[in-house]
Amino acid sequence: MADQLSFAAAEPRIDQAFARCAQRGTPALVPYITAGDPVPAATVPIMHALVQAGADIIELGVPFSDPMADGPVVQRASERAVAQGVGLRKVFELVREFRATDTQTPVVLMGYANPIECMGAETFVREAAAAGVDGVLTVDYPAEESREFSALLDAHALSPIFLLAPTSSDERIRMVAEIARGYVYYVSLKGVTGAGHLDTAEVARRLDHIRGSVSLPVGVGFGIRDADSAKAVGATADAVVIGSRLIQEIEAAVAGQPETQWPQAAAHAAGAWLRTIRLALDTLPPRGASHQTRKSA
Repeated sequence: MADQLSFAAAEPRIDQAFARCAQRGTPALVPYITAGDPVPAATVPIMHALVQAGADIIELGVPFSDPMADGPVVQRASERAVAQGVGLRKVFELVREFRATDTQTPVVLMGYANPIECMGAETFVREAAAAGVDGVLTVDYPAEESREFSALLDAHALSPIFLLAPTSSDERIRMVAEIARGYVYYVSLKGVTGAGHLDTAEVARRLDHIRGSVSLPVGVGFGIRDADSAKAVGATADAVVIGSRLIQEIEAAVAGQPETQWPQAAAHAAGAWLRTIRLALDTLPPRGASHQTRKSA
């Protein structure tokens, strides 16, 4: 029994989250927000509201001045945060504040290589681990060039998470399968975050193909904007990732409000909207414990 308890305590939070989802028979819900938007004081209240609304994992965007993979909505969020001086060290501070009262929900940092390079990879990984980060998704670190960085993350018990796209070759899929941990993020369409034209039948076909090589859970994001699209994707994906629409809800909630009210208004709006997605996903027929509990060797 002691050995079992020791193993459970050592299991990564991301793996634990997917195991809980497998027990429920539902896909994981993974909301994305940008750290520091609309104001730094709102980030932790929003994170807690998302968890209370049913988030299983939180993707926390690291603000960057040139977020080339993101559409206008996430770009605006990043610009607002950068304008308020939010960088990596502030992001770590916010994660530490969140961890003071939530030691269970996984936090994945999603961002770009430039801030990491400026800080230095070893310093970044060390400080991310110390703050309580669980995984890192760096948009412009392709798998082909990330073995050393991924090994560094592994050494600090952080999961290197990679993107796959409709255009990903079989060779790249196999490479990601070899070095990724936690989960793999499948970009559901060609384009930037917030784009439309989601073809859920094609997503299902691509997931089947990816799972021929990838044993990790596969989350799907980009183009998921409402309960219907979330359910359609959640019927086959191991996780549903939503960002742009959530940020739009936050923008609308704080518009016209005094800035002192932004943390409360943003958290309330984010939680209320995400709860509708959680309820929709929970109406899906229960699934077996399939890919969600499988881990790479």
